[in-house]
Amino acid sequence: MLTTAFQRYINNFRGFSREIWILTIITFINRAGTMVLPFLSKYLREDLHFTYSQVGWVMLCFGIGSLIGSWLGGKLSDKIGFYRIMIFSLLTTGILLFLIEFVTSFYGLCFAMFGLMVIADMFRPAMFVSLGAYAKPENRTRALTLVRLAVNLGFAAGPALGGLIIMGIGYRGLFWADGATCILAILIFWMKVKEKKQSPLPHQEHMADGKPVSVFKDKPFWIFQVTCLVTGILFFQVFTAIPLYQGEHFHLTEFQTGLLLTMNGLLIFFLEMPIVSFVERKGISKVKLTYTGCFLMAVSLFLMLVTGWAGILIVMMIFMTFGEMFSFPFSNSVTLSRAPKGHVGRYMAIYTMSFSVAHMISSKVGMQIIQDFGYNANWLVMGCLGLVGTGFGIWAFRLIQNENKLL
Repeated sequence: MLTTAFQRYINNFRGFSREIWILTIITFINRAGTMVLPFLSKYLREDLHFTYSQVGWVMLCFGIGSLIGSWLGGKLSDKIGFYRIMIFSLLTTGILLFLIEFVTSFYGLCFAMFGLMVIADMFRPAMFVSLGAYAKPENRTRALTLVRLAVNLGFAAGPALGGLIIMGIGYRGLFWADGATCILAILIFWMKVKEKKQSPLPHQEHMADGKPVSVFKDKPFWIFQVTCLVTGILFFQVFTAIPLYQGEHFHLTEFQTGLLLTMNGLLIFFLEMPIVSFVERKGISKVKLTYTGCFLMAVSLFLMLVTGWAGILIVMMIFMTFGEMFSFPFSNSVTLSRAPKGHVGRYMAIYTMSFSVAHMISSKVGMQIIQDFGYNANWLVMGCLGLVGTGFGIWAFRLIQNENKLL
């Protein structure tokens, strides 16, 4: 029985090209080294002694840089190709991370985080476009999920290791670890993977009067992006407000905070691919799953209103993790499938930009609410926002259903 279940689990990972596996490996190396983000708010608050408002402003600059970088990465991927963008982005990011530890002033860090994220987040849309080149059409959703598994397995190792680095040599050791893994990952990619042109998806012959449909006229896509934006806002609370709350209210150490994120990564590693394979076999609507994930994230933040029991942090993280597993791989796939031929970079840029905007809103608005009204007010506002995002997801689902009836 156990052997059969294990074999079924392993079968979910068959059929991928060599390039997809290399992309997965370098993503794991890069994400395992991404120790700065989970502890950035704590570094700014506890090591540099910034106010909550200043932490929010640095995070806002981080998000604006991410927004611009995402758009540039997608636009340039359509123009000059994903391969060059990926190499430039990670190599330069690694070098910049070595330098950022020497920046400690408020305005200096605002500028540095902005510049870093412009370069770093050019990588994300380019990487998504690369999946269109290296994955078979029938494997693309699973390939997206495989790369996400590498991201989450990396996050499972990274935060716990990051917590140990902080306890051993301090926060600045995180910048060196992150920079080194960026450079290592992209060198492996450059040596092992050759550039290849992207092949179109079956859905990408999306034409109107002989011309590709503009992303700016795709109404269901934009409504769906509101749900993606909200899921991002709720999810980024895990890296901004929640670590501070865990330390201040429940007195968790950095290592214990890292263990909660490790639980998140391990759950995703073992459960997300089987969930995706099941959805693919059953033909369940990916838009439905996305807004269901948004709803679960809202529930997880409402659970944070329970203040008298530390175990609620585990329950909250389980709800957040299932929300993440239902939302992110399928919202990726929905966005990729709607992109007309030659416009994949633009669509994926807007998709990744929604998460950049989410990071800005989640950090700045969340920190301001906490400073003015306290943590409970923040959980209540974020939970209600999740219900709004769920409503937009239902609206997008109905529009896409009506659109399909007309085809």
